[in-house]
Parts: sequence; structure tokens; C-alpha cells
Amino acid sequence: MAKQTFTTGQVLTAAQLTSLQQTAMSGGAASAKTANYTLVAADAGTAISMTSTSATTITVNTGLFAAGDTVFIQNLGSGNCTITAGSATVDTAGSLILPQYDAGILYFVSASSAVFYDYIQVGATSPLTTKGDIYVYGSSDTRLPVGSNDHVLTADSSTATGLKWAAAASSGGMTLINTGGTTLTGASVTISSIPATYQHLQVILRNALPATDNTAFKVRFNSDSATNYRSGGYDGVFGAMNAAQGNLQGESDNTVSTFNLTQFYVWDYANTTTAKFYYFQQMTTNATTTANVNLESGYGVYNQTGAISAITLFPTTGNWTSGTAFVYGVK
Repeated sequence: MAKQTFTTGQVLTAAQLTSLQQTAMSGGAASAKTANYTLVAADAGTAISMTSTSATTITVNTGLFAAGDTVFIQNLGSGNCTITAGSATVDTAGSLILPQYDAGILYFVSASSAVFYDYIQVGATSPLTTKGDIYVYGSSDTRLPVGSNDHVLTADSSTATGLKWAAAASSGGMTLINTGGTTLTGASVTISSIPATYQHLQVILRNALPATDNTAFKVRFNSDSATNYRSGGYDGVFGAMNAAQGNLQGESDNTVSTFNLTQFYVWDYANTTTAKFYYFQQMTTNATTTANVNLESGYGVYNQTGAISAITLFPTTGNWTSGTAFVYGVK
């Protein structure tokens, strides 16, 4: 029964009293709606029931209701029904969006302001549907589906919820930059496009063989062939700056690759304020006595401040005949 203004001596019928009682107890027949609806003054003290498979709105305007008026609203449809402030103000501690079978009371504190008491308060229902889902918030409570195996939850302001699942950032580990390695062939091989996102570089030459016996391996940074290199050995003495680049290997039998393994490490390769220091170790087949193995080490300086973005490997003379180079970024 809609809101009534009674007069002195007015007599109500049994049906009117029954309807009035039902309204007072938030019961009674509801006014059925199937599409967007704007409340009217006659809705005061009544129930509105929305039934729609699509999203709908119930709009609240000012000047239609008095302080203390109420409207009971329920949603029986599968589409969400949203209580929408038109010219009136509508506040809530819950949600203005009613999913199917949710309901609430719209209570007017003045002719232009109402509070909506949502029966299902925030947190009372869960959007989670699948193993591993988590409850997050973007513009409303929502579900973040579980991520891939071994991924971690990561803050990302570009996403709707400010969160995403992503591969864990490596720390202290090594990442192969030239995927699959680079085959050593021809007079030289350059590994370029080295990103400046790591702390150090480690380069491994596996089974590297020159075409000529007793031939040194050389390294060149950023295709720089100027006199910007200085190398030394175990005795701690550096040679003069030269254009020959770092000597990585003293000798090798060009037919035996079993024991040929060289690695060198470049510290702080991406900094742009100091020269670069590198250290190398190697195990090579002796060119004179193939049953013997040479174990050698050394170090060098590249006297330039630019970040290293390319590494060239080449024999002193001739070409490479075999081998693979692997460049790792070290965190």
C-alpha cells in the first residue's frame, strides 16, 4: 500500500489494513519492473521488484519524497540492478549494485537525500569461482584469476585492479642473452644488442677452435678497434694500451676441442662513468702435445666509459672452425 495521508474519523477496510500492515513489515505485493525505472512520489512506502536479464537502473530524483519515507527495492532478474542518483543524493555503506536476489531499503533523510541500506553488505558475497582466485578491488570488488605456475603477484598501476600475475624477477641469477648460443664461424663473430639491464656479463666459449694452431683468441667491445685495451696475466703486470684487444687464449690444437673451454667475466659492464674490467680463465688442448691441457687465466681493462652493448670474438689469424659462445646477464 502506498504512503497514505489519513483524516480524522477515516475508516479503513480490512484489505487496506492488511496492505498497510504488509507495507510496514516490508512485505506485500511489489510493483514489477522489467526495464530502467525512475521512482515517483507514489512509490513511497511500497516495494519495487526488478526482473530483467539485462543490467537496469532505478533512478532517484529530488523533491518527490519526504524525510522518513522508504522504498523497498529487490532484484529478481539475472541482470544487475543499480540504484542511481539522479538529482537526489544517494549514499550507502554497502553497494548500489544489486545482483540477482539481492535487495535493500532506500531511506530518505530529506527530500533530496537518501541512504540505501543494502541487505548484502560488502564482503558478504564472493566473486571467486575457481581454485586460486583472489579477492581484489579496482573500481569495485572483483576476482583476479589465479596466475600461471611459479608466477608471483605484482603491483601494476596500468591494470584495472593495480595487480597482475608475473614471472618472478631474477635476483642473483643468470639469464642467457643470446638464446641458444652463437656459433663461432668466419673471421669474427659479434654478439650485439646486449641490454643494459644486468649488473655484470659472463661469456662462455665452448669447444672454440681456430683454423690455425697456437692462435690466440681476442675480444673486442662495441666494435672498438682503437688503442683502448690493456691486458695482463698472473704476474699482475699490465701491458700498454693497444688495439689488439684482450688475449683470451695462448694456444690451442686446432683439431682437438674436447678440453677447449674459456670464460670471461665483465664487471659493471653497463655503467657509463668508468672503464670496464674483465677477468678470464681457460682450459685448452696443448698445440704441441695434445695429451696435455693448458690452464690459463688473465685480466684486462677496456678504457672507455660507454656501456658495453656488443662483444666481438675472433682469432688473431684465420677463421673460427667451430665452437659456441654464450653470453649471460648476471643480476
